[in-house]
Amino acid sequence: MKTADLDPKLRERCVQTIQMLAVDAVEKAKSGHPGAPMGLAELAFTLWTDALRFDPRDPAWIGRDRFILSNGHASMLLYSLLHAFGYALTLDDLRAFRQLGSKTPGHPENHLTPGVEVTTGPLGQGVGNAVGMAIAARMLSARFNTPDFAPFDTTIYGIAGDGDLMEGVASEAASYAGHARLSNLVFFYDDNKITIAGSTALTFSENVAKRFEAYEWWTTRIDGHSAADVARALSAARAQAAGVDGRPSLIIARTTIGRGSPGKANTAEAHGAPLGGDEARRTKEAIGWPLEPTFLVPDDVRAVFARVGEEKRVAAETWRAKYAEWRRRHAALAEALDAHLERKVPEDIEARLAEGVAGAALATRQHSQKVIQRAAAAVPALVGGSADLEPSTLTLIDGGGSFGVRDGQSGNLSATTGRNIHFGIREHAMGAIVNGIALHGGFIPFGATFLQFADYMRPAIRLAALSHAHSVFVFTHDSIFLGEDGPTHQPVEHLAALRAIPGVTLFRPADGLETAMAWAFALRRTDGPTVLCLTRQKLPALERPASFERADVLRGAYTVFENEACATTKDAAPRVVLVATGSEVALTIDTAKRLTDIGVRVVSMPSVELFDAQPAAYREALIPRASCVAVVEAGRSVGWHRIMGRDGLHVGVETFGQSAPAESLARAFGFIPEAVSDKVRHWLRSL
Repeated sequence: MKTADLDPKLRERCVQTIQMLAVDAVEKAKSGHPGAPMGLAELAFTLWTDALRFDPRDPAWIGRDRFILSNGHASMLLYSLLHAFGYALTLDDLRAFRQLGSKTPGHPENHLTPGVEVTTGPLGQGVGNAVGMAIAARMLSARFNTPDFAPFDTTIYGIAGDGDLMEGVASEAASYAGHARLSNLVFFYDDNKITIAGSTALTFSENVAKRFEAYEWWTTRIDGHSAADVARALSAARAQAAGVDGRPSLIIARTTIGRGSPGKANTAEAHGAPLGGDEARRTKEAIGWPLEPTFLVPDDVRAVFARVGEEKRVAAETWRAKYAEWRRRHAALAEALDAHLERKVPEDIEARLAEGVAGAALATRQHSQKVIQRAAAAVPALVGGSADLEPSTLTLIDGGGSFGVRDGQSGNLSATTGRNIHFGIREHAMGAIVNGIALHGGFIPFGATFLQFADYMRPAIRLAALSHAHSVFVFTHDSIFLGEDGPTHQPVEHLAALRAIPGVTLFRPADGLETAMAWAFALRRTDGPTVLCLTRQKLPALERPASFERADVLRGAYTVFENEACATTKDAAPRVVLVATGSEVALTIDTAKRLTDIGVRVVSMPSVELFDAQPAAYREALIPRASCVAVVEAGRSVGWHRIMGRDGLHVGVETFGQSAPAESLARAFGFIPEAVSDKVRHWLRSL
C-alpha cells in the first residue's frame, strides 16, 4: 500500500495520530521535544509506508533498510512509528516516555528499544553513523550480491535537523559520503528554521543545497507536509541512485515545527518543552482530535498501520524464501556470509596473533601492524582505516584493497570492495562512521589516528560505549615520547580521559605479546568498544617469569618481574609494588633491578578495566594492601589513586610535553631508571 492510495482524510488521521502520541507523551512526562515530531509526522509516515523495508516482528532482519533519526531529540516521532507499525513497543511504553527503566528514553538508544538502529542525541553523530551503515551495506553487497539475488540491496534512510547540519561531524561525514558515492544513502533535512534559541536566522544563513551539491550529493527541495512531494522525491532519489553516476541524496523538506499548534507552531517554544496543558487542548481542538482518551490510536488508523505492517512482513517472508534458495545455490558464499554476520573469530586467535611478534624489539605500533595482517587473514569481517595517517599508524591491511577510492584522472570510483577505508583527515567523522559500520553488522571496524586526536573522537567513543558497539579505536604516538612534534601532539591527559568513559576497555601494551593479546580481546569483545594505545618508539621484548601464561595479559595485570630481594620474602607481601603500563614497563623493570635492597614486584597493567573486573582475591594477591604501591606511566595521575592509594607514588607527566627527541624528554621528565629509583627511595623514606 502507498500513502497515495489512502483516503485523504484517513491519511491525515494517521499523521495526526503520530503527532498526538508525541504531544501526549511529552505532556505526560513534563519533558521532551514535541515540535519536531509534529512537523515531521507527514514525511515520516510516507517514508515508512512507501519506501522503508522492514519487518516489525523481526527488527534485526538482515534484509531490512535502516532508518536513522539523527535529530534524536525528536525521539517520540520514532517511538510513535514503532508502536503504530507493530514493533514490540506498547502504549504503556509510550506512556513511560523518559521514565526510569522505560524502553522510551529521552533520546533513542539502540540496545533498549526494538527497531532503534543507533543511539542518537549528540547532533551530527547520527549522520556519521548512517554513512558508516551505508559503507557496511555497500561492502556486503560487493561481497555477496549475485546476479540471481541481492541479499544486500538495501538503503540507509535518515532524518537530520538544523543542529545536525551545523555540527562539524556531519560535514565531515557528508564530505566522505559524496566522495565514496554512497548512493544507498538518503537523508531528509528537516528545514524548519527553528532552534532552541529561536530562528535559524540568528546563526545559519548558508545555502545547504549548494553545500551538499559541492559534496557531490544529489539534492532536491520539497514541501515536507506534502505526501506527494515526499513520494516523488523518494522515487527520484532511488532513480538517480541506480544510475552510473549515483550519489547520496539530500531531500530538503520545508516543515513547520509544532505543526497544528495554534499558539506555538513555528516558534522555538515548540522545540524543547511540552506544549502545556492549555496549548495541547487547543491543538487537539484545532485539528479536530478527541481530548480524551490520551494516547489515542483510532481503530481505523490502527487498521491502516496493521495492514502496512503485514505487507512489510509478507515482503520480508518473500525475501527470506529467495534468500534460502540463494544459500542453497551458493553454499560457499553463504558460509562466508555467515562468518561476516557472526563476526567469526577462530578459537585459537590468541595463538595465531602471538606467533608473529615473539621476541622482536619494535614499537607497539609496528607489532600492531604485524598483528593486523594475521588478524585480517583469520577474521574476514575485519575492516578499517586511518585518518590520513596510515604511514604512521601502520594500520593498512596488506592486499586488502581499498574502499571508496576515486581514479585520479577520471574521478570515477575505482575501488569499492576493499577492506581499507581511507577516511581522510576527518577524525570526528571517522569515529561516528566506525560506529555505524559496527552497528550495521557484518564487520568488525577499526579507525586509527594519533592518541592526541582522540579529542576529536571522544563523542563517538562515548557513544560506542553507550551503544555497546563492537568498534575498535587504534591510537598511536601515545605519549610525550613521540618526540619532536611537541606538546600539540603529545598526549598527557588522554589515557585518563578515555579510561573515564564507562564501558570502554583500554589497552596500553608493553611489547609484542601484549599487543597481540590486546587485538585478540578487541576482536572477541562484542559488547562495547576497545581502545588500543600504541607507541611510536621501539620497546624491548619483555622477559617474563616461568609461571607466566599468555592469558594473564587478558586479566588486565600480572607480575612481570620480581627482584631477588622480593623473591627471598617468599609468601610475604613485597615491600613495593611498581605498576606500569606500555612503554614504562621495561623502564620499571630496570628500576626494580636497581633497588636491590628492597623487595620489589613489577606489575604490567595493560588494561586497568580488565584488572578491575578480576576477583578480589586475584587483585589482592597481585597488589597486596600491605605493600607500598607506585605507578609509572607517562601521563597524568588522574584515576590512579584507586590503585596506589592516597600515599602512593605516581611517576608521570602532570604538565604538557616539549619539543625534543624522545631520549632528551626521558631525561628531562625523569623517565630513566636512575631518576625513578631515586623517587622511589625518597618516597619510601617519607612514609
